[in-house]
This record gives sequence, C-alpha cells and structure tokens, in this order.
Amino acid sequence: MESTREIVSIGMRTTTSTDSFIVSNRDGKDAQKSWIEKNITKKECAHFLPSSKDSERWRKRHAFGTDDIPVTPGHAAFTRCGCGRVYTRHFFLGVRDSESPLMNEGHWSSTRHTLSMKTDAFGMVEFQGGPQTDKAQYIRLSIDTRPELIQQLLTQQWGLELPKLVISIHGGIANFELQPKLKRMFRKGLLKAAKTTGAWILTGGTNTGVSRQVGQALGDRLSISKIKKKMVSIGIAPWGMIEHRDDLVGRDVVRPYYSIKSPKSKYALLNSKHSYFLLVDNGTVGKFGAEVLLRKKLEKYISQQKIHSRSGDVSCGVPIVCVILEGGPNMIRTVLEYVTDTPPVPVVVCDGSGRAADIIAFAHKFAADDGSMLSSLSEQLVIIIEKTFHYGHEQAQRLYSELMQCMKKKGLITIFRMGEGSIQDIDQAILTALLKILKTSAVDQLNLALTWNRVDIARSEIFVYGQEWPDGALDRAMMEALASDRVDFVKLLLENGINMQKFLTIPRLEELYNVKCGPPNTLYYLVSDFKKHMPFNYQYTLIDIGLVEESLMGGAYRSTYTRRKFRVIYNRTMKRFDKLKISGRPNVMANNLGSVYSTAFLPGILDLATGPPESHIFLNPFHELLSWAVLTKRQKMALFLWQQGEEPMAKALIACRLYKAMAHEAAQDDLEVDICEELRQYSREFGRLALELLDQCYKQDDDLTQQLLTYELLNWSNQTCLSLAFAANHREFIAHTCCQLLLTDMWLGGLRMRKSTTLKVISGLLIPPTILMLEFKTREELQLMPQTEEEHLELEEDSDSEASSRDPEEEVGDEVLDSPEKDCQQATGEHTNNASRLLCEEGPFNRATFEKKPTPLRLSKRIYEFYTSPITKFWQYTVSITVICSLLFILLTFSRVVHACSLCSCLFALFTLVRFGLLSYNVLLGSSLLPDVCTNGRFVSVFLLCVHDFLQLYRPSENAAGSVVDGVLLLRLRVDADGGKDERGVGRAVVRVSHIGCG
Repeated sequence: MESTREIVSIGMRTTTSTDSFIVSNRDGKDAQKSWIEKNITKKECAHFLPSSKDSERWRKRHAFGTDDIPVTPGHAAFTRCGCGRVYTRHFFLGVRDSESPLMNEGHWSSTRHTLSMKTDAFGMVEFQGGPQTDKAQYIRLSIDTRPELIQQLLTQQWGLELPKLVISIHGGIANFELQPKLKRMFRKGLLKAAKTTGAWILTGGTNTGVSRQVGQALGDRLSISKIKKKMVSIGIAPWGMIEHRDDLVGRDVVRPYYSIKSPKSKYALLNSKHSYFLLVDNGTVGKFGAEVLLRKKLEKYISQQKIHSRSGDVSCGVPIVCVILEGGPNMIRTVLEYVTDTPPVPVVVCDGSGRAADIIAFAHKFAADDGSMLSSLSEQLVIIIEKTFHYGHEQAQRLYSELMQCMKKKGLITIFRMGEGSIQDIDQAILTALLKILKTSAVDQLNLALTWNRVDIARSEIFVYGQEWPDGALDRAMMEALASDRVDFVKLLLENGINMQKFLTIPRLEELYNVKCGPPNTLYYLVSDFKKHMPFNYQYTLIDIGLVEESLMGGAYRSTYTRRKFRVIYNRTMKRFDKLKISGRPNVMANNLGSVYSTAFLPGILDLATGPPESHIFLNPFHELLSWAVLTKRQKMALFLWQQGEEPMAKALIACRLYKAMAHEAAQDDLEVDICEELRQYSREFGRLALELLDQCYKQDDDLTQQLLTYELLNWSNQTCLSLAFAANHREFIAHTCCQLLLTDMWLGGLRMRKSTTLKVISGLLIPPTILMLEFKTREELQLMPQTEEEHLELEEDSDSEASSRDPEEEVGDEVLDSPEKDCQQATGEHTNNASRLLCEEGPFNRATFEKKPTPLRLSKRIYEFYTSPITKFWQYTVSITVICSLLFILLTFSRVVHACSLCSCLFALFTLVRFGLLSYNVLLGSSLLPDVCTNGRFVSVFLLCVHDFLQLYRPSENAAGSVVDGVLLLRLRVDADGGKDERGVGRAVVRVSHIGCG
C-alpha cells in the first residue's frame, strides 16, 4: 500500500513538474509575442501615388475632381502606385486620395507615403518538399527599426548568443555557377570559419545568387539538426520580394512554406538552409534594396558590442568581415562603403567567382598603393567593365573611378586565389584579414584567436619572432585555454615558454574546478556525497576535491589536499587572495603569493624555504591538472596533460582508477547509461596506455622496469605502480610478464631457484645442512629488490662492516665500483623521473651496478635470507601446523579417556585439519602477496588458536557439549587470476588476505 502511494505521489510530482514546464513555456511565448507586438512594426503604403507612366492621368483626375474622370475597375486594377501595388491593394485608414496633401508631390517616398503599424507576420516557417523539414524563425519588420531592438530580438527573444565574428556575404542577386574547385573550397572554408569562431553569417536570405551558394554550403553539413543549431545563418531579405509572403502573415504562428514558384514570377523564394529571417519592409513590393540600409545599421551596431571573456574581461568589439562572391556593379560601391567606413571593415574577394569580384581582383593586383594604375591597364580595365556590365563609356568611367577609390584602401582588401600564396583556405583569409586591420595589442589578438579557437592563426600571425608579451599575459591566456578546453592552445602556450609552476596557484586551481564552461561532468554528485544540502551554485574547494579523490581511490590513499599542512597553506593563501580580490587586484596574486606560503615540506608541494619568494606551491603542476581534467571529464585535455611532466605510468593508472570509480558512482546515482559507458571507455583508454608503456619499458630494460613498479611515489600517497594497478583492478597489467616475474622474485626472497622449489625448501627445513647446498642471490641483486627502510639500513650496515674488514688495497680498488651502488642506496627514498628518463639517465638504478664483480653472501647472511624468505615462512608454518594438528588428532582419537562427545570432537578436529589443508593449498596457488602475510606472523596466530581450540574442546567438563571456542580468526582470500601460466610455471594470480579480527 505504501509503495502504491509512493508511486502515485511520484506520478503526481512528475505531472506537476510537466505542467509547470508547459505553463512556463507558454508564458515565455506569450511574453515574446507581447514584446514583438510592442516594439516591432511594419510599413504600409497609405497614399496612392501612381507611377510615372500613369501619373499624368491621375493628376488630371484630381485637378477636375473625382467625378469628372471616373476610375473604372479595370483601370484601377492595372494602375500601380509608386510602391508597386495596385490601387485596390492599398490601406487608406479612411483618408480619400483627393484629401491627401501629398498627392501633388513628385515621387513616391517610403518615409512620407507609408504608415508604421504593428507587425502581423512572425513565427516559425517550415520548409516543405525536402527529405526533412527545415525550420526557421522569421519576422516582418520595418526598415526604420532600431538596431538595438533587432539585437534584443535575436539574443533575448530568439536565444542567440552574441557573435564573436560577423561574416557578411555579398554577391550577385541572379543565379550563377562557380568553378567546382572554388565551390568546394568556398563551402569548406565558410563552414570552418563559422563553426570554429561562433560567427553569424549574414546573407540576402533568398534562394537566388550568392545566398543560394551559401545555402548549398550550409546544406552540405547541416543535415543533422544538432549541427544546424551551432551554425547561425541570418537571411535579411526584402519583404516585398518574397514569394508566398501572404502565407506568412500571422502572429506567433507556424506556417508551411513550399519552395515552388512560377517561372515567370519576379519574386524570390526563401532559402531553406537559413536559421533566421529578417524580412525588411519599406512599404514596396517587387523591388530589391529595402534590406540594404537596415543591414548596414545592424552590422554597425553589432560591431560596437564588446566581447566578454570567461573571466569577465572586456576585449575589442565584435569584428566584421565582408566576403564578395561574384556580383554586379553595386558590389564595387559596397566595397567602397565598407573600406571607407569608420571604423573600416576588411573585405575578402574570391577571385575567379566572376564579374565584380574578378574586376576588383584585377585592379588589386596591378594598382599602386595610392590608387593609380598604368594608362594601358586603365583603358583595358574600362573596356572590361563595359563588356561585363553592358555599360556605356561614361558609366564605365564612373564605376572605374569608384574602383580606384577602393584601391586607395588596398590594405583592407584581401584577394583569395586558389593555389596561390600562403593562404590556402578562405577561412584563413577571412581571419587573417581581420587581424591585419585590428589596431589592438598582441594580447587582444590572442584573446580573439582563443575565442575563435583558431590555433593556426595564432601560430602564424600572433606568435611571431620578436613578439614581446607583458607580464601575466600568457598566464591569463593559459587560464582561458584550460577553462575553455582548448588543448591546442595549451600546447602552443607551453611551446612558447610559459612556466607552469609559476602559473598554477591554489586560487587558479580552485577556479578551474568551478568553471561552468566545458563538457558536462559528475563532479557535483561526487561532492554532494560529502556536502549535504549543497546548493546548486556551490563553489568547490580543494578540500572537497581531496575528499572526492580519497573516496574514489579507496584503500589507504591520502590526498595532498586533505593533509593538515596543506590546509594551513590553503587557509593563508585564500585569505590573502580574498583581500586582493576585494581591493580589485586579483591579478597581483600571480606574482606575490610566495610570502604567505608555509615553509613546511609536503609531498608534491614546493619547499619554499629553499626556493625564491615568488615560487609557487605545486612542484608537479601537471599532476594536479591531470586530476582536474579527469574529475571534470575533459578526456582530450587529460590525454595531453598525461604526456607532460613525470611519472606517466603512475598518472595513467591514477586516471584509470578515477574514471572507473566515477563510472561506478554514476551507476549508483542512476545517471544516464551513456555517461557510465563513456567513463568506462575513458578508463579503458588510460589502462591501455599504462599497459603499453609497461610493455615498452620491459622490452627496453626488464630490470629497471621492475624497479619502476615497486618504487614509492611521494606525489601519490606513497603508493607504487603495482599497488595502483591492483587498486584499479587492472588485470592485464598485473598479468604482464614483468609483474609476474617481479612477484615471483619477491616470493623467493634471497633464494635463487628455478626447479623443485618446494622440495628444496622443505628439505632445508627438515635437514638444515642442506641450506648450504642452495643457491642464493648476490648482495648487488638483493639491493635491487624492493625493500623497506629497515632492510635498507641493515644492508648499509652490512656493507660498512664488510668494507672495514677488507684490506686497504682492496678497499681502494673497489671504491670506483662501489660508487654507483652507493648512489642507488642513497636514492631509494627519493623522487624518480618518468620511465624514459629512468632508462636513459643516471639515477637510482644505474647500469654500472650490474657491471661490477658480484659479491656472494656470507654464511650467516645465507641462513638469515633462507629463514626470512616468504616461501620458507609459508612452508614452515604450513608443515608445522599440519604436523601438530595430525599428532593431536591421533593422540586424542586413541586416548583411553574418551569423552561423551569424542565423536563430535573428532569430526571438528578433522574439519580443522581439512580447513588448514585447503587454506595452505589455496595460498600455495595464489602466493603473490604472501610476503606481507608471513612477515606479520598471521600464520603463527592461526597455529596458536588451533591449539587453543583443541585444548578447550578436550578439557573434561560437566557440559557434555564442551566449551565455546574463545578465539575467532577469519581469513578471506580472493584469487583474481586469468588462469594463465608464464614460462616458469608460476600461476598469474593475486591473493588478498585480510585479517578481520581475533577474539
């Protein structure tokens, strides 16, 4: 019953939330409709002024009165006003033609003969007839609409983001064909420029001329709706030239639109590949040009808007570039207006597209910087203009003079030619032209390149030889690149000498964890496990991140962020940062935080007592950044950061473990299945990298690779690569030949045996003189084995005592040979470099150690190594327990004094014997990690408890059933193996033994 109520309540809550969403969506649409009706208007011709051919007849009619010269229905149907409409299609608002004071004026004017009214056409248009239905927002608006209202419509009502670049494409109105190669390059470059920079593409919006070419380019890649949303293409078309415009009339409606028209129609269809349409109305029909003025005003207003970076810094305004493709004589005047505007707008002309574009490219090639040209070339250019546009000589001369005025601003015009110059793509030509005319600093240009996500432009145009950067400029760019997940820019900044130790501070690292941009991640759910009732806009601290890392890693892993010494440093640093932030100088933090850091040493933290005061706190910044990239699910960034810095194998295993634990937590929180699978895929990718790195190192040098697996990592909670692989449950890594040889070598200890190991060890236990017949490792080989600090100090004492007992001549002769060995001993507890440096440079595992003459062990040392080796301890305890249990069983079974419960006791004794036999057998099969078990003496406790159990059971008492066992010991063994065998016959298995408790 209760479960039913819960289901009903959940259903009610779901219904309520759905209803609230529908209501809020409806309210949003109503608010948008009311805003449009309040601010957006249209134009209607309110006064009939006949065109030039009918103006004389209508002037006589008004001179003699309306009754003297009647207007027949047929005459009214064919007589057109200056707006292009017939008499019957006018809206007069009750005003008679004869009463209008404007009827005696000469020409029809949009400003004087029209009235502004609330727009009656806006909503969604659905293009029919294609394989899929393309949708676009549209609105009819007056030519005198203020540009700030248009921007509010686009950004606030239609939900667009302010552009980072505006690409205004101009060209011919009539249809034309491009060369196949130029068409491919134009489409590819335009899409790349718009997609990478977040640009707005402005066109005429119709399905003719250059707008059609742009629509075809968009149609090549916009078949998927998700991609189409990323590309913003705005068509600015004249309302009076749109085919089927009457079908679009309606307020907040969804209208189907059929891209079919009569061949004799002079109107144009809308292009279905555009996302938004601004249909400009100046009161005319059948005439182009209504959109030109409003388009220029809108571009001018957008260019005055400032681009805000992620951190809130304001850079330059929105850049605008004009692209010319083909075109008529008006395109030359358009180019002149752009290059002479304030501020000027760069123009990119596609040479080879035809007509006006080719003429501009020809003039640009042969004209001087002052706009002059050789007389022979001038005459030739005038002839080309006459033939191209069918102009007379005088018209061609006027157009030529306008063209030469454009050439005076030759630096603002970029000619794109296929296969010529260093510019190979049109997108590169567009962005390069913008950077040329921007009178900004290199920092602003770098911010623009970051905003556009064009590392190629930054590499070729900004990071040039001799470029000087102010202090902190590259640090801010690095912060922006990391937060925006720009991997290529991070690589470029590292190549240009940015110091990551100085860059990465505690506040910056904490800011990176709190950035809102980037891919979606599960960090909020991970932190919420420790912070109950956490608000959605909660700011994560590094202490929270440390708790998350410890939870995901599990076991005895201790994060640096949760240590007491780091907390002291963290609190002091953040207090200082808050003071600087309040005073309005947060950037000073980058250079003056060294004085507030503690001088106490912490693993992974720079010891400021030995460093300069401006030193920063993280000794290995790429370790911290890798953890940040993994926890925020930035896989590409994590892969790049893994390649930087030291300890690549440990970093790969850490990332593998974190991703695997995050996938498990996501499954526990009932998140989407795709998220869990994606995290598991990332974990497998890092696991594969760790395995490939291990295999490569093993092939290069197997001995040094084994040292690498057991070296303590100070930056990762004193873990080893082997323990990290076990924590990540990386079975392929542990089953590698190198790991298995290492585990086998640790199992044998100081012994060197290949065959009949069990027989030899048992013989040594039963017959001690046979120990002298066994083969042992040399002292140099023992030093290369994994060892604790006590064992290391003990070896040093033995070497010192042995050196003191030598002759002086031998000591002098061996001094050179001992130096690499001493270096190895001294570096046992120090930090190591990555695998490649381990195998190449001098260090703890120098090759000179193997070149010196091997030193055999002394007799006492052999006996010590035999009895302290894990395999000896195992068989010693196993044989002892088995023999003693068997003797007790035989003794108590054939005793004369048999208790009433002797049968039960015998069964219990037999069960105990079988239990220890199976235990010994299982441990023998999976003996990989038994050195820890043996050295802790847990088998001794097993033996003592066994004897205690038997004594308690067979002690005479009044209770026939005997007494209860006092001690309880639980040994849990879990064998994780792939069942394979290596060449030595050693089972590839890992045994984890945990001593739960003892009563």
